[in-house]
Amino acid sequence: MENQDRQRTLILTGASRGIGHATVMRFSSAGWRVITCSRHAFPENCPWEAGPEDHIQVDLSDADDTQRAIAEMRNRLRDQGSHLDALVNNAGISPKGTGGERLGTLNTEPGDWQHVLQVNLLAPVMLARGLVDELQAASGAVVNVTSIAGSRVHPFAGAAYATSKAALSALTREMASDFGPLGVRVNAIAPGEIDTSILSPGTEKIVEDIPLRRLGQPTEVAETIFYLCSEQSSYVTGAEIHINGGQHV
Repeated sequence: MENQDRQRTLILTGASRGIGHATVMRFSSAGWRVITCSRHAFPENCPWEAGPEDHIQVDLSDADDTQRAIAEMRNRLRDQGSHLDALVNNAGISPKGTGGERLGTLNTEPGDWQHVLQVNLLAPVMLARGLVDELQAASGAVVNVTSIAGSRVHPFAGAAYATSKAALSALTREMASDFGPLGVRVNAIAPGEIDTSILSPGTEKIVEDIPLRRLGQPTEVAETIFYLCSEQSSYVTGAEIHINGGQHV
């Protein structure tokens, strides 16, 4: 449940664009402190006032650097009583072939598989385990961002990406079972075609078959993430919410 006596805190990976950026704005507008994480340094031209002191540069494909970042996160949380109200694992990578083509099981190199699985699957559980005490202190929530590609073959998302997202769905259930007794809820969202800068050419053909006949907006995804981190979803855990305009039906 929400504690109105202190400012609530979110740690968000993959915060630099699209869904991540919209999530920063949604939580900030509700008065939350948002600690952002990405592999890039905080851009000097970004208008986000709290950015420089609440941004952590981390390479989630590097387990050692991820552990280093976890230690830094814990240090930054100490000034708020070591409470972490929400962790949103939004960072994800999907390598492409020459010319941007989809990489399937026959042409994805072992190194690419390992890279994708480290960022998309292992980093989320490393972060949650490393911050479990802070999450427990706040009766916090974890939201893992999966994908529609985790449940069906997608024309653009590669095999390694899709496999990692399917595994992240399973990991969400396992985490919900393990973290639940600690008072920490773990859920997932599975976005479909969202109107961001990373859309692939040809997406308009997919939209023709989506029941709502349009792309989703990053703000719509951010609202669902906010719901899963709020007291309104206090008895929801182990769930995966599809945000795709009916594309999965």
